[in-house]
Amino acid sequence: MRPILLALTLLPTLAGAQSAKPEPPILELRIYHHATAEQGRRLDEYLAKCVVPALHRQGLRHVGVFHALTNDTARTRQTYLLAAYASLRRLMDVEARIMADPVYLADARDHLDTLPAPPPYTRKETVLMRSFERFQKVRPPALKGPKENRVYELRSYESPNERLYWNKVDMFNAGGEVTLFDRLGFNAAFYGEVVAGARMPNLMYMTCFEDKADRDAHWQAFRDDAEWKKLSTDPKYRKNVSRNEIIFLRPAPYSDY
Repeated sequence: MRPILLALTLLPTLAGAQSAKPEPPILELRIYHHATAEQGRRLDEYLAKCVVPALHRQGLRHVGVFHALTNDTARTRQTYLLAAYASLRRLMDVEARIMADPVYLADARDHLDTLPAPPPYTRKETVLMRSFERFQKVRPPALKGPKENRVYELRSYESPNERLYWNKVDMFNAGGEVTLFDRLGFNAAFYGEVVAGARMPNLMYMTCFEDKADRDAHWQAFRDDAEWKKLSTDPKYRKNVSRNEIIFLRPAPYSDY
């Protein structure tokens, strides 16, 4: 991951060089893969007792941890961690500081120093995103119900080429899709332009609901909305998505979201 981050810091549009305008936050979405219930339990313990507190100590107020809702026969399961940084350099600085944090090193000793014992996850992926122009305040949702009932929806929209990708990003920003979601109360946690990840060109966003019934009602209102009907049939935004993926998530008890 470090070579990618180092290369990206050279991009002025991301690093903020040559510009007085504050850059949008950088989002880090980690995807931890685990194969068994026991491994998932150990991963939760590691994240709750080691990783999330370490990020808090570095000044990150809102760290989200979510479990993908999969069936019991799935070969692998995923746990997602979401954090926001002022810049890529800040992200790298936090990473370095955590690896020098004596509290983290002590708390994570079982994970860091016991190889070849089974680790708490089999693989970790990282997706880096830049927050959308029209949604730069990454925030936990304004929900009141218990976390165990909530349904969070992570969506990924891939485009067939870069021109159509930026067309889809424009549809969210200048086209008004972000404003429409906000008006209909979708409780978005973030909208992000993927700048490094396995699937590109791609954008991702997460909306948050009290439960599945609340989710279904919101999407029905979205489909029925006159503004969406007009936007979705605008020739300017035709065929700008080639593949979309929906992942349903539930926040961990220790998640800030």
